[in-house]
Amino acid sequence: MDQMIIRGGVPLKGTIAISGAKNAALPLLAASLLTDEVLTLHNVPQLADITAMGRLLAQHGVDFSLEGFEGSGHSMALCAKTITSTTAPYDLVRRMRASVLVLGPLLARCGQARVSLPGGCAIGSRPVDLHIAALEKMGAEIVICDGYMQARAPQGLRGAEIIFPVVTVTGTENVLMAATMAKGETVIVNAAREPEVTDLATCLVAMGAVIEGIGTDRLCVQGVDRLHGATHRVISDRIELGTYVMAAAITGGDLRLMGARTDRLKTVFATLAHAGVQIDTIEGGLRVYRKEKDLHGVDVMTEPFPGFPTDLQAQMMALMCVAKGAAMITETIFENRFMHVPELVRMGANITVHGSSAIVRGVERLRGAPVMATDLRASVSLALAALAAEGETRLNRIYHLDRGYERLEEKLGACGAQIERLRGKAA
Repeated sequence: MDQMIIRGGVPLKGTIAISGAKNAALPLLAASLLTDEVLTLHNVPQLADITAMGRLLAQHGVDFSLEGFEGSGHSMALCAKTITSTTAPYDLVRRMRASVLVLGPLLARCGQARVSLPGGCAIGSRPVDLHIAALEKMGAEIVICDGYMQARAPQGLRGAEIIFPVVTVTGTENVLMAATMAKGETVIVNAAREPEVTDLATCLVAMGAVIEGIGTDRLCVQGVDRLHGATHRVISDRIELGTYVMAAAITGGDLRLMGARTDRLKTVFATLAHAGVQIDTIEGGLRVYRKEKDLHGVDVMTEPFPGFPTDLQAQMMALMCVAKGAAMITETIFENRFMHVPELVRMGANITVHGSSAIVRGVERLRGAPVMATDLRASVSLALAALAAEGETRLNRIYHLDRGYERLEEKLGACGAQIERLRGKAA
């Protein structure tokens, strides 16, 4: 199992290109199941989760090819001319919860689907009951048997009013894709407003879907008989952007982040400004550095978009570990997303957890130590802490990093980080 060795204390200086968004690309890949024509996606990141979704789609009969590299990502042409299987098997689904996104498209196009209950990071329950209840309201018959969701809609899906009791990103995406080919109108109330959902809706419209309210919490979808092919560019990854903004801040560095946009992280950037981080708009991206020598503790509560994203909570906690004063970080999305805390404490952090909140008292310095990643965002928070720590940090289970960060060591290394991947070492 690979490891990463990081020797901290070096301010990062240089330029980093922000990759395409993993959380946008995954539902876009699943949308290829909705048409028998070619869907071409540009700016697709090269990540383990993308590879896993590609394998799953190939199992369903999707032909896809790489059409050459474009910046840090690549272009993919996907064609589901014939669906050869409506089963998403456990072996392909167990590593990634986003695999549940094939359920809606398969039901819409084929009238049936058998999808394994998904796996992924152990950051808390992300129940599929919201997906199931919504699709059942659209006429699907769904039972869970032997670890699979077995769904049928022999008469096709029909439009309905779907009111989500809580905001769900993948639930919104699944229902949105299913609704594009349902009979009549589907109204999704309390829909997720994340930019990745908006990106999916934009692509679906390019494929012939009729969707109103894009970017709001109320989506109205008029079903059509069929969708056609399209060409679409995946948006840049706001979570990767936020991570590298914090990398500049935690090391006292100066980074230029190209391809970045401020509008998708307004809450994060406002919070970081209070902490003492300067973020300037430059041509083609952003420049990030500290306003003054020391960072200041600020409180954070995770919320659905446009609030502070849960996927940046762990990185923010690492940053607060070296800030002056105290910070309270409250997690409202997932109940088990503080698993990075014991590892940060091993590096000298002063963190106390009370239920869904963590009190972080800044320390003068962190110290390198052997640590273990527990999930995708926790793993990168440990890498950030290691960049600021004295001495050497040995990060284990870095396969989590490969799921969501494209060429992390290469990007950081080009900006001065002393970072090395050790291949094939036991964790």
